[in-house]
Amino acid sequence: MDEQERRDAAVKRLKAKREFWQHVVIYVLVNALLVAVWAVTNNGSHFWPMWPLLGWGIGLAMHAWDTFQKPISDEAVRREMEKG
Repeated sequence: MDEQERRDAAVKRLKAKREFWQHVVIYVLVNALLVAVWAVTNNGSHFWPMWPLLGWGIGLAMHAWDTFQKPISDEAVRREMEKG
């Protein structure tokens, strides 16, 4: 892998991390608003914001997995090619 390819891969990873943290901020802000709406309108009802928190939280966890997993190394590719 030459220097330009390494740089491009690094830029791609940095952009992915930036997008993930933007996703986290939006998740927190929107769900804080939902909890506030529930708190203001709560008349003994169940905590309904848990459903968007859980559902969106699963999506956020998958986004984190995709963003922070280690990139596939050239060595791993070479080993896999030797198997087949």
